[in-house]
Amino acid sequence: MKNLELDLGERSYPIFIARDVLGQPNLWVQYIAGRQVCIVTNSTVAPLYLAALKAQLSDKSVCEVVLPDGEAHKNLATLEQIFDTLLEKNHNRGTTLIALGGGVVGDMCGFAAACYQRGVQFIQIPSTLLSMVDSSVGGKTGVNHPLGKNMIGAFHQPNCVLADLSLLDTLPGREFSAGMAEIIKYGLICDAPFFEWLEANIAGLMRRDTDLLEEAVYRSCVNKALVVAEDEREGGRRAILNLGHTFGHAIETAEGYGNWLHGEAVSAGMVLALSLSVELEWLSSEILTRAKSLLQQAGLPVAPPNNMDVDQFLQLMGRDKKVLDGRLRLVLLTGLGEAVVSSQAPEDVIAQVLRDAGVRA
Repeated sequence: MKNLELDLGERSYPIFIARDVLGQPNLWVQYIAGRQVCIVTNSTVAPLYLAALKAQLSDKSVCEVVLPDGEAHKNLATLEQIFDTLLEKNHNRGTTLIALGGGVVGDMCGFAAACYQRGVQFIQIPSTLLSMVDSSVGGKTGVNHPLGKNMIGAFHQPNCVLADLSLLDTLPGREFSAGMAEIIKYGLICDAPFFEWLEANIAGLMRRDTDLLEEAVYRSCVNKALVVAEDEREGGRRAILNLGHTFGHAIETAEGYGNWLHGEAVSAGMVLALSLSVELEWLSSEILTRAKSLLQQAGLPVAPPNNMDVDQFLQLMGRDKKVLDGRLRLVLLTGLGEAVVSSQAPEDVIAQVLRDAGVRA
């Protein structure tokens, strides 16, 4: 087993990474504050893992909320189902919510925990590769709005994160690839040796070799933990974790949430961000070529959808949370493992990069 601590002072918490973490309650039951527990999961994950989780909580008063699966349901209307259950079951401020699922479940459960009676505790048990290396770590929670992704939410840190690699056994290939996008991102933004390790081991990772997966998840979580510990509420450096996300969120919003998976949109978005970095002469084209190759080997798209136009892209990017005083701030690269947040890219240059990528004028 690998584990690490996300250092946030009194809000610090452990991340456990191994197969069958769920089956080792001595590690994590101590992070459940009281007797009341509400498990939030979805219709895909519940039949697979809900019973196993409940079996470890036989001495607790447990209820569950089974949400519909998919990004299309990550909204305020679905969130109400969690609050309805908590109120109907008379859960008090001592309750602990447990998110059992992917990023959508984790974000919604965390947001519910942040809001219910002005804040209760919760635990993250991510069931997808993407959520293990990204959304379950760092305390970002929230829901989508028809006009923008993740525009309604709160920062609320979990008590602990259980990255049980055995849950990946049932993960579809497309979802696995989507998680690889976020893993590759860490190498690009802050860890050049990790990027090179990924290049050397991508074939084994795509075969889901357990040792390689454990190492990739661990190193991803280490990188995210270091950035979050430095800037918990994204006032500065934490924004580098959004490489490709401003472009990617525009794709997700335009295509309809869930039609492009988050990792797929981020993959295409990272290629656009690196292409812009090359166009600005901040980055060598060789790094862009290597990144595209690695993403393609991971089964990911490297071009945006061909049914968007430049004006639509720019309009949706303008609603991004990183826009400040009307200026679009983008995460760009100045070298492998060297990310910066910049508002220096002219709109006409961004538009040209989009056109060069096949986006309609």
